Amino acid sequence: MNKLFLISVLSILTINAMAQGKIVQTAGRDQLGKFAPKFAELNDDVLFGEVWSRTDKLGLRDRSLVTITSLISQGITDNSLTFHLQSAKKNGITREEIAEIITHIGFYAGWPKAWAAFNLAKNVWAEDSTGQDAKTAFQNKMIFPIGEPNTAYAQYFIGNSYLAPVSKEMIPIFNVTFEPRCRNNWHIHKASKGGGQMLIGVAGRGWYQEEGKAAVEILPGTVIHIPANVKHWHGAAADSWFAHLAFEIPGEDSANEWLEPVNDEQYNKLK
Repeated sequence: MNKLFLISVLSILTINAMAQGKIVQTAGRDQLGKFAPKFAELNDDVLFGEVWSRTDKLGLRDRSLVTITSLISQGITDNSLTFHLQSAKKNGITREEIAEIITHIGFYAGWPKAWAAFNLAKNVWAEDSTGQDAKTAFQNKMIFPIGEPNTAYAQYFIGNSYLAPVSKEMIPIFNVTFEPRCRNNWHIHKASKGGGQMLIGVAGRGWYQEEGKAAVEILPGTVIHIPANVKHWHGAAADSWFAHLAFEIPGEDSANEWLEPVNDEQYNKLK
């Protein structure tokens, strides 16, 4: 399959945003359920179950940014800041970004507060220093760019993924990159007629799996045809960065339904 053919047949990777279910938080009940049950309820069900879950108003990444800024500004550098730094990382804030964010906060909230926050952030993003080197090495092997963090849909992924526009003229094309062990949730490309999706491996090694079937390995040049209305997931192998081009086949009444994550027990069975 030559490049001209790929460019002629690929179209944009389109992920239709679905209403996110409420965030499930149990920390309040786990730690204060017996001592302060009402506080625990407000923490788990209102703060996280309602406020944090309003992603149609403000995304998780932006909520993380607002929260860590508020905590650092107040000089709160205990376990609560560590938790929200971990959440910020999960929600797509990179090591370089958190360093810049805390530096900026330092000029307004105070230098000692920034130092204290950096001590926690260094531990949360510790493995990313080597991860960045691996990411750079992967980029050097790939013709397409890795792109920017896929923050808009981070809640539907385990691990970090990236999106890069390959072309926005005539036929828009996006390259999708996954760090090792990163995978998206089970999901369905729904359509009443036509629809579905096609993946083409670009670099590294990954997996594709349909519900009830064995996983299929994706290597550079592997083409995966995903029928409409079939539950599936795809992502990187445990020991490899992975990238694929993806496009959705036009269909009627098309929509994406995001489902449960691929848990570690399921994922670890793949070799």
